[in-house]
Amino acid sequence: MSSFDTTRTALLLIDVQASFPARPYWQDRELPAYLDATRRLLAGCQAQGIPVVQVFHSDGPEGPDNPFAHASGLVRPLDGLPAYTPALRVDKHRHSALVGTGLGDWLRAQGIGRLIVAGIRTEQCCETTTRHASDEGWEVDYVTEATLTFDMQTPAGTVLSAAAIYERTETVLAGRFATICSVDQALARAAQAARNAEARAA
Repeated sequence: MSSFDTTRTALLLIDVQASFPARPYWQDRELPAYLDATRRLLAGCQAQGIPVVQVFHSDGPEGPDNPFAHASGLVRPLDGLPAYTPALRVDKHRHSALVGTGLGDWLRAQGIGRLIVAGIRTEQCCETTTRHASDEGWEVDYVTEATLTFDMQTPAGTVLSAAAIYERTETVLAGRFATICSVDQALARAAQAARNAEARAA
């Protein structure tokens, strides 16, 4: 249960950046559906006045050959999403967007107790941020269809599909760290939280 006022919501759009297509593991099979879901989530949040936090990841050597270095020019929004003005932009250097970024302090100052998490990668920075946020007291809605990941090879040498990773991530987060939502469900829950706040203030 959240220790914060859960009537105010923010969207964390994590690592949706041009760095990923430059990585050898990049696959675009899931990309069209992901982009569609993220466009709808962004538009819905903007329509409700929900602040959007733009999180970028940067690490490794600061040179043009590292796609996660600013010198590469790729630490910028992924192609295919509409331009938007974030309420806050942070650069992170760890998996959790709450480590070393000042994001937690900003959320608390804004009185935000609910988070919608979306972005890249599903099981990595999105899941890690969700677990961290839940443990810190935020209520989290995890929008799997607005996250993106790729097939991976297991330590045993078999292929774990992106679909299996989505399912596994939902399984370990659901009921413990987050509420698993579709885009429409997350937007509806945010709208209901805002109405609850209005009703209490009336």
